[in-house]
Amino acid sequence: MREQLAGLKYKVRDDITDRYGIECNFRRHFEALNRCTLTDGEFKRLLRDIVTPDVFAASKTLRAKHSFERDDGTPLNYTLVDLKDWCKNTYELVTQLRINTDNSHHRYDVILLVNGLPLVQIELKRHGTSPKRAIEQIVGYKNDPGNGYASTLLCFMQLFVVSNDTETFYFTNNDAKHFRFNAEERFLPVYRWADRDNKPITGLHKFADTFLPKCVLGRMISRYTVLLETEQKLLMMRPYQIYAVERILDRIEHNSGNGYIWHTTGSGKTLTSFKASTLLRDDDRIAKCLFVVDRKDLDKQTRDEFNRFQPGSVEENTSTATLVKRLLSTDKADKVIVTTIQKLALALNEASKRNKQRINKGKRSYADMLAPMSDERMAIIFDECHRSQFGDNHQTIKEFFPRAQLFGFTGTPIFPKNSTVKRIDGEEKKLRTTADLFGQCLHEYTITNAIEDRNVLRFHVDYFGRSDGARRKSGEANRQAVVDEILDKHDRATGDRRFNALFATGSINEAIAYYDLFNALQAGRRLQDEQFKPLKIACVFSPPGSVSQDVRQLQEDLPQELADYRTNPAEKLAALERIITDYNAAFGTNHATAEFDRYYQDVQSRIKLQQVPDADLPDKGAEKVDLVIVVDMLLTGFDSKYLNTLYVDKNLKHHGLIQAFSRTNRVLNATKPHGQILDFRGQQQRVDEAVTLFSGSTDQEPRTIWLVDPAPKVIDDLKAAKTDLVNFLQSQGIDATPEAVAGLKGDDARAQFVKRFKEVQRLAVQLDQYTDLTPDQKAQVRATLPESEQQGFKGVYLSTRQRLIDQQRQAGLTAKDNEPGQAQAAVNPELDNFDFEMVLFASATIDYDYIKKLISRFTEGGGAVTGTGGRVEMTRRELIGLIESEARFADDRDLLTAYINSLEPGVVLNMDEVDAEIERFKAERAAGALAEVAKKHNVASETLTTFVDEIVRTGSFDPDRLTDLAAAQPGLSYLQRTRWELSLMDAILPILHERANGRQIAGLESYEEEA
Repeated sequence: MREQLAGLKYKVRDDITDRYGIECNFRRHFEALNRCTLTDGEFKRLLRDIVTPDVFAASKTLRAKHSFERDDGTPLNYTLVDLKDWCKNTYELVTQLRINTDNSHHRYDVILLVNGLPLVQIELKRHGTSPKRAIEQIVGYKNDPGNGYASTLLCFMQLFVVSNDTETFYFTNNDAKHFRFNAEERFLPVYRWADRDNKPITGLHKFADTFLPKCVLGRMISRYTVLLETEQKLLMMRPYQIYAVERILDRIEHNSGNGYIWHTTGSGKTLTSFKASTLLRDDDRIAKCLFVVDRKDLDKQTRDEFNRFQPGSVEENTSTATLVKRLLSTDKADKVIVTTIQKLALALNEASKRNKQRINKGKRSYADMLAPMSDERMAIIFDECHRSQFGDNHQTIKEFFPRAQLFGFTGTPIFPKNSTVKRIDGEEKKLRTTADLFGQCLHEYTITNAIEDRNVLRFHVDYFGRSDGARRKSGEANRQAVVDEILDKHDRATGDRRFNALFATGSINEAIAYYDLFNALQAGRRLQDEQFKPLKIACVFSPPGSVSQDVRQLQEDLPQELADYRTNPAEKLAALERIITDYNAAFGTNHATAEFDRYYQDVQSRIKLQQVPDADLPDKGAEKVDLVIVVDMLLTGFDSKYLNTLYVDKNLKHHGLIQAFSRTNRVLNATKPHGQILDFRGQQQRVDEAVTLFSGSTDQEPRTIWLVDPAPKVIDDLKAAKTDLVNFLQSQGIDATPEAVAGLKGDDARAQFVKRFKEVQRLAVQLDQYTDLTPDQKAQVRATLPESEQQGFKGVYLSTRQRLIDQQRQAGLTAKDNEPGQAQAAVNPELDNFDFEMVLFASATIDYDYIKKLISRFTEGGGAVTGTGGRVEMTRRELIGLIESEARFADDRDLLTAYINSLEPGVVLNMDEVDAEIERFKAERAAGALAEVAKKHNVASETLTTFVDEIVRTGSFDPDRLTDLAAAQPGLSYLQRTRWELSLMDAILPILHERANGRQIAGLESYEEEA
């Protein structure tokens, strides 16, 4: 690596080995760039000014001009790097750097300096070691108290690169809330570099040759790293986004015509278009950059996204008059404008109703006012150009701005096969395609590419009736069969309501009928079974266009709803009002059709609320919606990671089918293995046609990439994985049971168990969300992995995982002070290859409220959880096993187990009483444990209790109080007092953490590291 970077003209600085060397080198570069000589005092003040633990603030400082007051009172205007041309900065290489602070003694493999500032860190692992180990190592470094990233020039770190030579990843630096591993999101986003044809570049040496040349790296940091102001977060553009922006800029630079970008739904087209727009803002050859959307709701959504990337970057065009004013403005703030195609066409078309009204009032038409701009060079970017850019509005814009360059973004282009709009060219009729309107495809990133890159998920399609012999009926009978099927399968499809769903219906009348039928059938099920939990249903379709101009604009992209209102609009409006009234009653809102947009936005926000755990919501999840019935709305342009299922009783094809399916395939984590589709119209042929049409060029059969393996294949894989687990355990001389795993000898064997059972669990989670399993297939799954056995192995997995992680962490702490080359040997190489996931083992429904409910039912059942008719559902041992198998109870497992074992028959508790009793039990346990510690350390129990209470109450540890306790111990030397203090803190740390309930306690860091 060192030699390769030297070959790329990085200056190798073997003389820089520590913090002092970094600072002296930076000082020389700073003085040269800003043509000054600083005194020692001035340099110290400069470091104080620019060094900050806030990554986002440091990143802004890196990219801006600043002023500094010198010792003599004169100002010094300075920059840290050459902002105008990053290629002109100096690029240097440092290896095995140590940045020693009071509490941190880390060594870094490779650091790249730009103008003396450490901006890129490269962590290398040996061949075969998972790069995730390097990622975890970096996260661990940053979490260490007093780390160099917070208190030295390392605060300017922008980018991390990790590699084991064959696999290479990179990711941006961020503050703690955006830079961590956790059971839900893991660590996102982590990027892989790729070439212009989307072929991944994974090898370290090729990555260095294509990503790390000085000017390329400079562009990646200065141009393609986006600072999200609203979230105080750094985000780097993905390779395909960068290539698309570069192709657009190249067209503008050479004035070489139009083009379109084919980037699949879910790939981040808004960020790509934002970056293109903001770069064009600084291009003096362009008078305006217009970003044109085709719906009012997307106008707001796009403006919100643009302003999320850079607050104030675009303003709202509240009226056509405001749009015209901004078009005529010479203010740079008005150079990038987001607008709807309808509003723009209203202004430009002399014959439009708006312009005729102005002329009749004796005013100049908007078209006349804007006429001078027709000679200007414009860049006009059309979002979702597969939709309404095929009508008169597009032609009006194109004719009014003849010098404009037009660029389209689409996830599903219009090809001859899926075009439905025709034009007349002489006597010859031609189908209009995306290429007809925009010309050449400038860059392609299809859903095939995105699936292979794991940027979107594959699909599982369940065709109703295929597996169980059911057939589609007609009318009301069909609707009842569909609703029954959804109610039967919804929990399985959505992972026990961890996710939510859309239901696409064929017309407004169908949506209304389904809405009423859901209410009726759920009420019936509730009467039959008091344990039945009804789905929270919402329904959304547009009101008649007569409601407002905004609704009329909205309906231009809602073809079915627009057509439906040609008959009996009053009946449909009355039904919508009734649906909104129900919604208001269910969710405590106050919406009305007159302000339909507020209702529409509220429905969207409730769908996205699924990402918030029930326990964190005021009404414990009652604010969420499980299923939204739609016609056209929400089937395009709407994104939510926690929406995983689409029910379809609507004819879909080509781009409409792909757009609708793509609502479900946003990547979350291993609990969401695929997007789930339940099709009630037998549209397998249409699915196959759409997959083939939008796959792009691929060497594989598109279906094998887009669609998950069918159930028989996954069941066979599960059987093979289970057999592999059984054979391994037996090869270790133990039974293939959860209880026997404790008998495994050595960390390597334990790691192999973890690896094998994780694969079993991954396949089980995937099958858990398959809705098309036949009774025979379900029986095969149960026989392969009985539920009690699965729960038992999950519990053993979690405890084994924690043991290995603790040992791995301790080995890392022992090794971190070793000389280069020794640290790696101190850590078990077998464990370096494993990712000890918790997310696969987390359940959406098994939370604290659920456990408290089971405990309450356990007390009612006299020593067992009972169901209807007194049937025993769960014994005491099984209830404890359930807790042991749940990742979220890792910290409280012992407490809950001890509490359940303490329950006596005959004492019946409701959920509130269970809650209070657990808190009482916890307090008594803590008091007992504290009394034992006090006795062991010869401290009065009351004194130690007061000491611990004070720490918990203030959230802060005062070391002087500990010194006072030690000083009160008779006859101890200084060294003995120190050992006594460490022993006491080691004993009370678990008690403090349990009492703190997850809250941080300041000042404990050094003791926790020792522990």
